[in-house]
Amino acid sequence: MGSDAAEAAGIKLTSPDRVVYPGQGVTKADLVAYYAVVADRMLPHIENRPLSLLRCPQGRAKYCFFQKHDTGGFPDAMKSLPITEKDGSRENYFYIDNLAGLIAGTQMNVLEWHLWGARTENIEKPERIVFDIDPDEGLGFAEVRAAAVDIRAELETWGLQSYALVTGGKGVHVIAPLRPSTEWPEVKIFCKAFAQRLADREPDRFIATMSKAKRQGKLFIDYLRNERGSTAIAPWSSRSRQGAPAAVPVRWDELAAIKAANQFSLADAAHRASLPDPWKDYFSTSQSLTKTMVSAIAE
Repeated sequence: MGSDAAEAAGIKLTSPDRVVYPGQGVTKADLVAYYAVVADRMLPHIENRPLSLLRCPQGRAKYCFFQKHDTGGFPDAMKSLPITEKDGSRENYFYIDNLAGLIAGTQMNVLEWHLWGARTENIEKPERIVFDIDPDEGLGFAEVRAAAVDIRAELETWGLQSYALVTGGKGVHVIAPLRPSTEWPEVKIFCKAFAQRLADREPDRFIATMSKAKRQGKLFIDYLRNERGSTAIAPWSSRSRQGAPAAVPVRWDELAAIKAANQFSLADAAHRASLPDPWKDYFSTSQSLTKTMVSAIAE
């Protein structure tokens, strides 16, 4: 099926039988087949965004590296556009806009798709914010789940509806879609102050700084993905981790029954893509982060 999907998309799939997840026997063709199944759900989230790609040329168990700049040699379906960096230089960043792009990336050994919070047509104004709950060693997933629910409730006090993504790693991302009306610096101010408020309120439970030394027994509320150039794992992306898990959107009412952030295998995720959309209202959620909100939370 994977080879057929690649051929239909006009992508030459080399070494389709090469195993990319040795523990599960998942081949490159199998991964292409997975993306063909989930594309209708995944593309609305990932299309036309600058990307950072985790590439594993010899499969998950070998050397992997991140790549965000187009250095050439990729199929045409992997598109790129120039973006000005902080130092004023311009670099070509990857983006995709269809299933052929997902298949082309898989052909080039991409095992993880990480996306910006903004679209290519409006780089300076993000249209989502994300809080990544990162537990210290020794904390269980129950603590992560509870934190996600509390972050959701706190966002609601600011009039922001949010959605839960189990990352395929250790944590949960709480994501609030936005109208692209506020630029990156203000968005980061809001997100930093939001995380710090939670940490100040429950200092024995939450921390809003990256310091490993200070994180013992706590949950790090990672707000740093909400700045220009930072990325977060794309919904429905495979993960380069043991067990061949995927990052999967879930409903808030089903989060309590989920036992681990990596419990959904690629097969599980493919099945979920055939069920009703757990984020069915995501793209109809009309909300924004206003300058008034930024000023209020930063006081």
